[in-house]
Amino acid sequence: MSRYINFLKKALSGEEVDYTKISIRNAVLLLAIPMMLEMAMESVFALVDLYFVGHLKESGFAIQTVGLTESVLTIMYSIAIGMSMAATAMVARRIGEKNPEQASRSAAQVLLVSFAVTLVLSLLGVIYAEEILILMGSRPEAAAYGKEFTRIMMGSSVIIMLLFLINGIFRGAGNAAIAMKSLWIANIANIILCPILIRGLGPVPAMGLTGAAIATTIGRSTGVLYQLYHLFIADSQVRIKTEYFKPDFTLIRSVIKIATPGIFQFVIASCSWIILAQLVATTGGENASAGYQTALRLMMFFMLPAWGLSNAASTLVGQNMGANEMLRAEQSVMKTVKYNVIFMLAVSLIFFILGDFLVSFFTQEEMIKSFAKNALHIMSVGFIFYGIGMVMINAFNGAGDTWTPTWVNFFGFWLFQIPLAYLLSKYLDMGPKGVFISIPAAETLITIVAFILFKKGKWKTIKV
Repeated sequence: MSRYINFLKKALSGEEVDYTKISIRNAVLLLAIPMMLEMAMESVFALVDLYFVGHLKESGFAIQTVGLTESVLTIMYSIAIGMSMAATAMVARRIGEKNPEQASRSAAQVLLVSFAVTLVLSLLGVIYAEEILILMGSRPEAAAYGKEFTRIMMGSSVIIMLLFLINGIFRGAGNAAIAMKSLWIANIANIILCPILIRGLGPVPAMGLTGAAIATTIGRSTGVLYQLYHLFIADSQVRIKTEYFKPDFTLIRSVIKIATPGIFQFVIASCSWIILAQLVATTGGENASAGYQTALRLMMFFMLPAWGLSNAASTLVGQNMGANEMLRAEQSVMKTVKYNVIFMLAVSLIFFILGDFLVSFFTQEEMIKSFAKNALHIMSVGFIFYGIGMVMINAFNGAGDTWTPTWVNFFGFWLFQIPLAYLLSKYLDMGPKGVFISIPAAETLITIVAFILFKKGKWKTIKV
């Protein structure tokens, strides 16, 4: 027991380790433990908001607004994740080559490009918040009710981008503990502020749904300040100096080369989720939409830790390729697959056994609960495939081969999932249930294709 406790302490401490030398099992677990906890903390943001707004007087409008806004924000997340892929791949490769200064310069250039892109989209979200909600299928009165929440959340997109991107830099360097702790700090602040700002306390007036957005933004900003301290001041492998922000167009081209397909990769998936959310709202109404969003939040609470575990493959592939250890890179991926399958199997059992209880925790409205439970049971059928697919996608991205998963996502989501969802929900009159079925069907196909392509090994030839 003491050996396991010491290993856990080592994983959470953030001490620097050469992941190209230690045993593959230890390398995966040392990275996976803080990465899973980091992603679990990210998912807590959505659940905390959902819990408190689900108990507001206008809970149907509130839950729908939170869900639809999160669906649109996935585009921002896509940009942040795409840029963080470039950061992780470039930093990991340079760390594997034992060149921390170049890793730091690469990180600075990714931050420079990302900030400029996200700022423009953030301003558009602030200006057109109400129109975005209506476009997503919200009724005018629901959009008017939720527009301030959406405006604040869209306006904070730069903070969201920084939170994802800087964590990608630390993951590439193998310091997943800093990424994890930044999310802990952000969540503690959010959990404290949410009930105060939503319901009011003492001199603080009750702000309702708007308070949830303010609390989340302040929480994430606190986490970013912690990240910036470690990136600019603390002594670590990746430490950015002011002069590193001078535009280096050779590095910027490398960033764009990796990040552009990475962004498209997740924009493709995000647009698919947006269309599915709109399909549920238009075929099932507000109760179906609220139920679906509740199920998605619950699903993501468990899926994000699995994504965190799969991120270990990204770091290990990048660093081992930098050290010219190709066989070790592939073995690291397969070891990560094994652990993720075990985790997702446990999650599937939890959803089948405790699905009703989990949904009841967030809403007491029977119609919303009915749709949420139906969505959970159907989507959880493909969880094991999700787990394998995540690792494959992150392995490609860690190698800098962001085009392969982009094409896989394009065919899997846009040419299969969306047409299938339309066919089942509208033409076969299955309504929201047809949308739910399309999700595990598409994820299973994507996983099978990604696994075949990984085994072919083209990713081993990618230069970063």
